[in-house]
Amino acid sequence: MGLFNVTCSSDARLDGKTAIITGSNSGIGKCTAQDFYKRGARVIMACRCLSKAEEAKEDIKKSCKSVEKIGEIVTVELDLASIKSIRKCAEKILANEEEINLLINNAGIMFCPEGRTEDGFEMQFGTNHLGHFLFTLLLLPKIVRSAPARIVNISSCGHHLLWGPLAFDDLNWEKRRYNEKQAYYQSKLCNILFTKELTRRLADAQISGVTTYSLHPGMINTDLLRHFDSAFFSGVQWIVRNIGTIFLKTPWQGAQTTIHCAVNEKAGKESGLYYAECAIKNPSAKANRIEDAKLLWETSWEMVGLAHDYNPFDLHDSNPFNSIESSTTTSVAFSFRD
Repeated sequence: MGLFNVTCSSDARLDGKTAIITGSNSGIGKCTAQDFYKRGARVIMACRCLSKAEEAKEDIKKSCKSVEKIGEIVTVELDLASIKSIRKCAEKILANEEEINLLINNAGIMFCPEGRTEDGFEMQFGTNHLGHFLFTLLLLPKIVRSAPARIVNISSCGHHLLWGPLAFDDLNWEKRRYNEKQAYYQSKLCNILFTKELTRRLADAQISGVTTYSLHPGMINTDLLRHFDSAFFSGVQWIVRNIGTIFLKTPWQGAQTTIHCAVNEKAGKESGLYYAECAIKNPSAKANRIEDAKLLWETSWEMVGLAHDYNPFDLHDSNPFNSIESSTTTSVAFSFRD
């Protein structure tokens, strides 16, 4: 159990609120889902493996049998490494849900060996950033109509370790020798830049009541550590899990900053900021580059195949899929290795 952690102190209820949490079948995502469920929310667990999501749902419900005024939990399939899956999941949610009050972009992969998503993107950049970028923008019109609403993006302090600013000429790691650690740090920097640019564009569209957050949850003792040996050296995973446990958080501890950003009353008046230990922190200088945030938005928009005439800030657009181009358009502007 980590020594360095802060607990969310808010006892705010979420009765009547709908919360979507990606990657919530395990780890901090599951703990976040359980917390929201106890607060009375309708929790949508959006996970790649539906059977694992169902198992986690039943586990949460079983553990909360003695809790009063609980909410609901439903599961939906979402593979963030597939544009087709993201669009299908978003379309299902938009058709079935009246409101979206909380979107927790929690799912992520770390230090995995070089690989490509279904659409040819570098796996960590494609899953951690592009997948959540597209998912958020497809849901955004309904989120805006559901205000007050919050969008929480899970980042990492690892973004400080990225060598230099974003390499916009090689976001997909086609020109450089692949480095799984730098690819991860890149994706986490993108989470913060996306948050900042989304905040700016919401303000430009004169939309109030939708606040955004990025955060570092801490080093968590979860399955995300499984690639440490290949990313660093053989045996480092054992060292971290056994000798370094004093610094590792439990999933419940790691979920506290996410919960804080989602429910804390003071945080509800803040937007576009970066958090750790349930408090505002300063991200790296790279995360404050406004021009990079703008360029990342524009580049990501093209890569995921969003049409130029789609306006996610249009309150009257009830069906964003009328303006979504085929994901195959990405192959025109970007060439991917087989």
